[in-house]
Amino acid sequence: MSSAQYPLESRPHSVAHLFLSRVGSTPDREAYRYPVAGGPGAHGAEEWRSLTWAQTAERVKAIAAGLLALGLRPEERVAISSSTRVEWILADMGVMCAGGAATAVYPSTNADETAYILADSGSRAIFVEDAAQLAKVAEHKDRLPGLDYVILFDPDPDPDTHSENDADADADADPPRTEGLTTLTLAELERRGEAHLREHPDAIEATVQAIEPEQLATLIYTSGTTGRPKGVRLVHDCWSYQGLAQEATGLVRPDDVQFLWLPLSHVFGKALISGQITSGHVMAVDGRIDRIITNLPVVRPTVMASAPRVFEKVYNGIAAKARAEGGATYKIFLWAAKVARDHARTGQERMVATGRRTVPLWLSVQHAVADRLVYGKIRAAFGGRLRGSASGSAALAPDIGYFFAGAGVPVLEGYGLTETSAACTVNPADDFRVGTVGRTLPGTEVRIAEDGEILLRGPGIMRGYHNLPDKTAEVLEADGWFRTGDIGDVDKDGFVRITDRKKDLFKTSGGKYVAPTEIEGRFKAVCPYVSNILVIGNGRNYCTALITLDETAIMPWAESHGQAGRDYAEVVSSPDVHALIDGFVQRVNGDLQRWQTIKKFSVLPRDLDVEHGELTPSLKVKRPFVENEYAHLVEAMYEGSREA
Repeated sequence: MSSAQYPLESRPHSVAHLFLSRVGSTPDREAYRYPVAGGPGAHGAEEWRSLTWAQTAERVKAIAAGLLALGLRPEERVAISSSTRVEWILADMGVMCAGGAATAVYPSTNADETAYILADSGSRAIFVEDAAQLAKVAEHKDRLPGLDYVILFDPDPDPDTHSENDADADADADPPRTEGLTTLTLAELERRGEAHLREHPDAIEATVQAIEPEQLATLIYTSGTTGRPKGVRLVHDCWSYQGLAQEATGLVRPDDVQFLWLPLSHVFGKALISGQITSGHVMAVDGRIDRIITNLPVVRPTVMASAPRVFEKVYNGIAAKARAEGGATYKIFLWAAKVARDHARTGQERMVATGRRTVPLWLSVQHAVADRLVYGKIRAAFGGRLRGSASGSAALAPDIGYFFAGAGVPVLEGYGLTETSAACTVNPADDFRVGTVGRTLPGTEVRIAEDGEILLRGPGIMRGYHNLPDKTAEVLEADGWFRTGDIGDVDKDGFVRITDRKKDLFKTSGGKYVAPTEIEGRFKAVCPYVSNILVIGNGRNYCTALITLDETAIMPWAESHGQAGRDYAEVVSSPDVHALIDGFVQRVNGDLQRWQTIKKFSVLPRDLDVEHGELTPSLKVKRPFVENEYAHLVEAMYEGSREA
């Protein structure tokens, strides 16, 4: 099964169709790998187990049949609240193969917003990872009259307390009571499904065949930076298109091993599953962020999708380690980093000019030496086989992109939104261009509006916001063009460049427009200690910035500069650290127009995070929230200034 078998213009009605076709084509090939806690892995590592496509289908069909046995009807919503793990994928495919629609809920979402999403979506059931997720549902059960079932991935630690027949369990038990809800384990649901299939052996095939392309498949709630999230309606055809379009780019191959750690509640992670089912390659699944570095040499992926923040942290970690070793080690790193950037930048410039990615002989020789000294170790940290890593959700600083490209780990930036079912552009592996988000996927169109806004049209575009027709009309035009809210341009070769979010652009009191994302990206490229930066200046007569530092990078620096024994808050508020960061601010200012320069900055006492409401679950900064939270610091930076 491939895109050659299913051309884009005659694609199957759904990923459920693609899934059954994949299983029929390669039943005995490995589909998924997943870690088992406490398992006896090699060299003290965790044990990783596998599922073939046939084994995956057996479980997916049991889950789907279990949902049918519970009375699930076409397009009825079933929510999933869990971290990234293989059960998330099995549950999602089970919902799809039952003709239902999955509602994705971030496991970090608080109880109030979880209840809002479940109520707004009209979810009848929810898969939850563990007792903590169950507790959030139970807390606001009175707001969820339509929710009937909870299915636990991890077995209840006290199964006698939460049997579906024991609605009068002790209120103080852990996890909490769920009056009015039938609570099942995933295993129990699968057993019900197996019994259903014994009576109706063709139930799943018949249900899948009845799925229509425009049938609702997924509701993903945008983690908006202001207000309540909006439910994005993605139909089965969106995911079928995504699968075939991704494979057509050549970024994934049947013999690949892909490491999936991105949140599946986010559209980026969800879309990767469509591509994997179409291609048939192996997917190693583990969403624990603190295990990424440990897992990479174990999984040894050939492809991986990521967010820019990961590469920023890896680069900052490498730079900090080299700086700590000092002497020749640090000088070699600085030299090798420059060679990597020069090699990648020169190759790209020649590719654009001549169609061939070549470099001068002297640079090629330097690159070979740097490869033996530095780059090989970087590739080994990624497992040694990584052809490239697709990156999305935010912009990657070009200098960091050139560094990794020169080191042999190209970061292939792409672009998409929840409203476009993730990817709508991506850089091709054989002609990637740092600083762009690549070309459109086959079947997707792009054009630039008069005000510079990027407009998109294609099968992956959402069918609207759930229960919000007025909001839908604001962004979806009658002829199918979707207003992205991003500003950018398209070059003569079809490569798209994003310059900023339309709503993030601001005008100084002097009438000059500033694109804060561009400045923030430049700062991240030169400062190895930064975690987050927020450039401010709307209606002001100069720009300022709120900056947070990466604790793992700044604390070793502090210890080696006479601040041993101080905690993080003390370190980042010290004059020495302010002077350190000021040096990087001045470096960035040197390449900016006068009205863009950062005149003052404040280093915050802690990093931004989801728990305090400063970041969305997909780690985007909530600019208005942060500005308001630290308004006293912002006002202090403008105190005494003359506003024009």
